[in-house]
Amino acid sequence: MAIIKQKGQRVGVFIDAQNLYHSAKNLYHAKVNFETILEDAVASRVLVRAIAYVITTESGEEKSFFDALEKLGIETKAKDLQIFYGGAKKADWDVGLAVDAIRMASKLDAVVLVGGDGDYVPLVEYLNKALGVQAEVVSFGKSTSGKLIEAAEDFMDLDEKPERYLIGYKGVATPRKRA
Repeated sequence: MAIIKQKGQRVGVFIDAQNLYHSAKNLYHAKVNFETILEDAVASRVLVRAIAYVITTESGEEKSFFDALEKLGIETKAKDLQIFYGGAKKADWDVGLAVDAIRMASKLDAVVLVGGDGDYVPLVEYLNKALGVQAEVVSFGKSTSGKLIEAAEDFMDLDEKPERYLIGYKGVATPRKRA
C-alpha cells in the first residue's frame, strides 16, 4: 500500500468525528488529538480543505470541541443527534461525508478519509477507480473495517503511535479484533 505523497498534491481531509471519538474512547479511554492527525494525514502536502462531520446534542456541551476544531483550521458540519422512540440514538454522517468527498474530488489529488467505518468502502473505491483520486484512510486499525483498509491506497494506523494521536493516553489499550 505504499504510495508517494508529493509536496504539491492537493489534499482534502474528511473526518468522521464520531467514529474516531468512539474508537479512542473504547480502545484507549482517551481523546483524539485532531491536530497531530491532521498534520500527519496532510504529510506536508497542500491542504485544500479539512472538514469534521460532528453531532450536536440538546445540552450543547460539544460547542467548545467544535470551536477547538475550527481553531485548527478544520471546518465543522453539524447534524442533530436523532433520538427515537424507545431511546435508540442515531448519529451518522456517512452519506453527507461521501457526497462532499465526491463533489470536491475534481479539485483534489488525494482524499483522506479519517474514520474506519466499512460503509465507506464504496466511496474509497469510487474515488480511486472512477475518479482517479488517491484515496487514503486514517483510523485506529483495531476498529477499522478490513475491507476499508484493503480498498484504500494508503492506510495510516493510529494504533501504531497512540501516544502521538491521543490526549490522555496512559499506555493501556482494550484488545479488540478488527471488524
